[in-house]
This record gives sequence, C-alpha cells and structure tokens, in this order.
Amino acid sequence: MIRFGAFGDMVLLTVLLRHLHARFGRPVDVVASGPWSRPLLEDYSSVNRLVLIRSRRTPYWLSLDQRRLVAWLRARGRGPTWYCDMHPVGADLLSRAGLPEEFICDSRDYAWQPGESFADRYIRLGNELPAAFAGQVPPLPAGTTARSAQLEVSPRSRELAENWLARRGLQGRAFAVVHPGSRHIARRGLRSRAGADKYWPESRWGEVVRAIREHYPDQAVLLSGTPKEYSLNQDIVRCAGIADVHNVADDLPIATLLPLLERAKSMISVDTGPAHAAAALGCPTVSLFGTANAALFRPGGATTHAVALTGTVDGVQNILGITVATVVTAWLDLLHRSEGARQLLSSR
Repeated sequence: MIRFGAFGDMVLLTVLLRHLHARFGRPVDVVASGPWSRPLLEDYSSVNRLVLIRSRRTPYWLSLDQRRLVAWLRARGRGPTWYCDMHPVGADLLSRAGLPEEFICDSRDYAWQPGESFADRYIRLGNELPAAFAGQVPPLPAGTTARSAQLEVSPRSRELAENWLARRGLQGRAFAVVHPGSRHIARRGLRSRAGADKYWPESRWGEVVRAIREHYPDQAVLLSGTPKEYSLNQDIVRCAGIADVHNVADDLPIATLLPLLERAKSMISVDTGPAHAAAALGCPTVSLFGTANAALFRPGGATTHAVALTGTVDGVQNILGITVATVVTAWLDLLHRSEGARQLLSSR
C-alpha cells in the first residue's frame, strides 16, 4: 500500500490496513512519508514492513530514498498493490519498479459516493482487487471491519509516557487534552493568526478550559501541540486565568502523545491529526472544523466517540461561527454518552 499522507490521513488509513490484513490473512507492506508515519504505524499489527521516503517531489535521480524504494519494490516482486493518494506525484515510482497497472488498485479510479466518509471509502476500496487478481480473493462480508480507525500503543510507549507525566508532576492524575493549534496557524509566522482557516480565538479557548475545570475540578488540562504552537497555547493559558493548566507543546513527540491520548478523559481540538489519533484510541473527542467537510473527515472515522462541529458566518462554513456554548454542550453530551456506553458494556 502506498499513501503519502499527513498525520490524520495516516490514522484513517488504518481502516484499510486492518481490512486488507483480515482479507488476505497477512499484514501489509506500507510505503509512506512524513516523520509521523513511523510512530503511528511501526507497532501496528496490520503493518508488515514500513518504508519511508523523505519526499516524493524531489527529482528521482536526486533522491536516494526513492531509488532505494524502487530497488526494494523490484526485489520484493509483483503483488496486489493499493495506491491511496489522489495526487499523481509518487505513482511513477511503481512503474519505475516494473509494476504493471493491472497489479494496482488505484484509488483515483473510484469516484466518491455521496455522503461517504474516508472510513467507508477505505472499506469499499479494501473489497476491490487489481485487475490481475480479479476473483481470486473474496471480499469481506459487510460489517466485518469496523468503520473507524484504530491505533495500537506499545508497552514501551506507555512507559515513556509514564516517565513524561512523572517529570511534569502529573503521574496518576486524570486529565483532559485541549489542542487549539494546527500547521495552518503555526506557518503564519509574524502574520495574524486570525487569517488561518482553523483559527479559533484564544479567549474562546480560555473559556473552554475554564468550563473543563468547572465540570471536572480534579482534572488537569494539557494544552498539546508542536513547539511552533507553544506561544498560542501560552496566550490561552493567560486567557483561562486558572491553575493546573499545562502547556506541553514544547516537549510532546508523537510516541508520547499517543499513550497520553489513550488515557486522557477527553479531548477538545481543532480538526487536526491528533484529534484523529485521540478518537482512534477511544478518547471522547470534540473537533472544531474550519472549511473542511466534517462528514468526510470525522475524527477517527464513522463510529468513534467523536463529535465534529461546524459553524457558519454569513451563510458560509467558518470555524468562527462555532460558539463556546456549542463546544461545551457537545463535549458534555459526548462524555455522558460515552460513560453510558461503558456502563452498558461492563454490565453484560
């Protein structure tokens, strides 16, 4: 399988990985890019070998990674292959490796169906076969694969997270995670944050943090993000004006983030990769969307404990149309429903 996706894209890809693993009875070799792909997928049971390239856009003869990939593909031999990017850049690596088109199931050949989420599309693609293998492997029955992403956290990562919590005086504490930033905001440099598609004002995030404290006074609040989002988080800490709020964007590698999300009581976030990861790990997640399709990119797929919120300004979808009251109400309702589901399962 080939997918050169962003953080959230690779989380959603686990739907297809799990589906193909079940269908063929063996884990999948994955070709990807980006520093997030290894911590997300290297311990995933549906992945056999993970091969990363730094850039698919670098000219082929200038990229040692691409040439090594092509050599590996040739040595690996021909087999059913799924190309899961909608962009053609990178597809030429398969032809360079001598893989005929009839060995490839190309996602670009399949039109999107009305109302289809990424999870449902991946299940549909997983039941297809490249032309050279038509009829050789039966599709999986409907309902065999869950319509949601799933991530797996290794014991080693959990241990690292425990040490991380201990260093910050948070070991044994219950906590909620708030993730207000995204690369759209981080990339703006000295420009106003307000011009970013996923920007929601710091004052509103501060109100959300205070609401978490009001309803769950014993929980710490962790503001997650990348180092470039640290200053945004600091502004939100000042707006919240309460204690026990921790800006952890300065030291939060993905290998630590995942086990933290696994044990977090809830997450409130903009539409970004960590929101998909939280939902895939079973954390009740509320995600605020800018202009993206909330049904298509619902956190973690179609059936996770998640809510995708949208708002409008002057009749156009805009994250600024989402009110604090809407976020807090959705968050409380999700927590109540999640707790009810847990109680029902424990009573069986």
